[in-house]
Formats: sequence, C-alpha cells, structure tokens
Amino acid sequence: MGEFVTLIVEDSIGTIRLDRPPMNALNKQVQEELRAAAREASDRDEVRAVVVYGGEKVFCAGADIKAMSTMSYIDMVRNARQLSSSLTSVAEICKPTIAAISRYALGGGLELALCCDRRVISGSTRLGLPEILLGIFPGAGGTQRLPRLIGASRAKDIIYTGRFVEAEEALAIGLTDQVVAADQVYSTARAWAAQFTSGPSYALAAAKKSIDGGLALDLRSGLDLESELFAPMFATEDQKIGMTSFLDQGPGKAKFTGR
Repeated sequence: MGEFVTLIVEDSIGTIRLDRPPMNALNKQVQEELRAAAREASDRDEVRAVVVYGGEKVFCAGADIKAMSTMSYIDMVRNARQLSSSLTSVAEICKPTIAAISRYALGGGLELALCCDRRVISGSTRLGLPEILLGIFPGAGGTQRLPRLIGASRAKDIIYTGRFVEAEEALAIGLTDQVVAADQVYSTARAWAAQFTSGPSYALAAAKKSIDGGLALDLRSGLDLESELFAPMFATEDQKIGMTSFLDQGPGKAKFTGR
C-alpha cells in the first residue's frame, strides 16, 4: 500500500485511488506508487476491471510544478521517460479501465485519464493540458494520446492554447464518454466496470491489446495482430463455455470462469 496511491479491491473491481491533498499532484513518489498499483491491478486475478479515482474534490491537477520548476535540462533528461512510463503503466493494465473524474483533470492528470479505456466526468469538471502556459508542452503522453482520441486538429487547439475544456464540449468531441451528477461520478464508473467482473478475462485482455496495439500500426499489420491474438482464444475455457451456452441458450447467458 502506497502513502498516496492505493489499490482497493471490492467485488472484483480494483480502485486505484490517488490521495495526495490538495490536488493529487504527480510528484516522483506518486508516480512510482501509481506504477506499483497499476502492476498489482494487472497481476491480481481477482481484479477484473479497474477504476482510477482521485476523490470527490479533484481527480489530479497534474505534475508537481514546485518540484519541477527547479529541475534542469539534465534532470529532465533523466526523469521524462520515468514520468511518461508511470502513466503508461495504467494504459498497460490488461483489463477494462475507467477514469472517474471529479472537478479537475489538468496536465498530467488529464494525461493519466487518457491512459484509461473510458472517462466519466461531472458537469463541473474541467479538463485541459495547460503546460504551454508554463513554457513547456505536455510530455507524459498528451501529444500522443489526445490526437488519437479526438483528432489532431482539436488536440492542437487544446494543447496550443492551454485552455480548459468544459463538460459539454468534452462530451461533444469525445474527450469524455459520459457526464453525470457530481455525486455519481465514482458510482457510475463502478457500474461500468462491474459489467466485466464476470466476463471472459482473456478475451477482454486480447481485445484491448488488439485495439491499442493496432492503433500504432498500418491496417494490414493491425489485421495480422488481430489474427495472432484471436486464435489463442480457442485454447481458453471461456471460449468453450461461451459457444456452448450460445448454442444451448442463445446469446448473453454464458457463465464465464475467467480461464
């Protein structure tokens, strides 16, 4: 259990909880605890889906600017990849993931949310990558994951201006998937995650790997990756269960084991 980041498991849903008041700033310790929690969530078989949550007051307002302001070029050469890889560890969780975002997800906080498969926010949530206003640019995945999600032109506008994106716009451009009441952000995220707690774990993991891996490839290579990941499904217990159930009872009634 980390000091600022913990993994709480309940009903097969793992919640990666950031708790470094007041803004859950991503200092070096938080980064490494986040990495450890993400790896644990991937490794633990009883965790079938993951919610990333910063609490009711804020999701994450980004990097620890006070600490970063004293860093030199050499310091950042040594640390830039570590910061990026700590967030990437969330993207690499081999299970469905969702960010439950209250109030603010800015800078590294939005970059963290972009590592999840889905995002849910409240009507008062503000999202943004304001690094340009500090004389830098998003360096922990923002320039790569945001264009892939919402397109290059929209991403450039958000990154170049450093402006905040309000809930209505975020939903319209696909930066978030759902807007709910502030007191329902976490419960809504858990409800989405709960769909997968009795799902076919290997098929879900392979589907995620195929989608995410394919985005970095040309279509032909992506189709090859898909085929390579598809065939092994026929060595799983869940494939046998799913197809037998479909033939006997119709779709949607299979009782998967996760094996």
